[in-house]
Amino acid sequence: MALVLREADVRAVLTMPATINVLEAAFRAQGSGNARNQPRRRIVLPEARGVLHMLSAYVPGTPGHPEAAGPGLVGFKAYTTTQDGARFVVMLYSGEDGRLLAIIEADWLGQMRTGAASGLATRYMARNEAETLGIIGTGGQAHTQVMAVCSVRRIQSVLVYGRNAERRERFCEELAAMPGLDGVKLTPVASAEEAVRPADIVVTATTAREPVLSGDWLRDGTHINAMGSNWRNRREVDDTTIERSAVIAVDALDQAKIEAGDLIIPAETGRFDFTRAVELGAIVSGKTPGRPEAGSITLFKSLGIALEDVATAGLVYTLARERSLGDELAFLP
Repeated sequence: MALVLREADVRAVLTMPATINVLEAAFRAQGSGNARNQPRRRIVLPEARGVLHMLSAYVPGTPGHPEAAGPGLVGFKAYTTTQDGARFVVMLYSGEDGRLLAIIEADWLGQMRTGAASGLATRYMARNEAETLGIIGTGGQAHTQVMAVCSVRRIQSVLVYGRNAERRERFCEELAAMPGLDGVKLTPVASAEEAVRPADIVVTATTAREPVLSGDWLRDGTHINAMGSNWRNRREVDDTTIERSAVIAVDALDQAKIEAGDLIIPAETGRFDFTRAVELGAIVSGKTPGRPEAGSITLFKSLGIALEDVATAGLVYTLARERSLGDELAFLP
């Protein structure tokens, strides 16, 4: 029997610390060569009416525990984006016998795993004493970015910039009500530069086509999570940011070469070479340092990969089973 889990079920069980921890185990498996990840593939509908996106992965271990001995999980996320919005689903299968374990509505799952990937990168790449976060972007994904960074560092202040002043204010009000942000000072600011210059950690969470972050604004020792773009012709950070970064990590190198415009665009003009990029799994597994020196600028270019979806879906499935959530469905037994 497969378990059908709705958005409300996912929200009921997922916490940011647990999501970061399950991704830590999954990326450690990636670094040791025990996980499998297929880059995202897209079908663009005629007249650009919409896009179907698909990505798949294998995560070792047991559901919710990639670090444990077990046959693992295999699955995929499929989602459509049109002018009417986006619709997400994860199909989760047993790595032992191929049984369908769960069908999961995956909007909140995707927001949480994307935030958690940035949180994980921050855990390994930001300075331990970092206490000021600057974020550019006030959309849905930005909330979980702040939650994740605050889960792994003692953040005292968050500086928020978005193009719409009213939305900046509302975003800060929404953050104040979210778990893990008690006592954090939330301040809307009037420009991206004001958000970045004082920051120890910077997040870009936008839909921009051109850079919103200038490398000239960055202090020595800053860590950047650039997560808004996963199209090869769009970027959020400029060439100077890339050139100043001592470590550039990506969630999957093959996928980055397909859709990381932040890296592809400067590579095409000779200002970046992909031999400089490392996978986050190599950092988490201890194969390469995430921060060479205290004064180094570090960058995590997040794309969102299936490894994150399947690992997080395994956690959701396990917790939902424990709490008797969801609906049983006799489907693909």
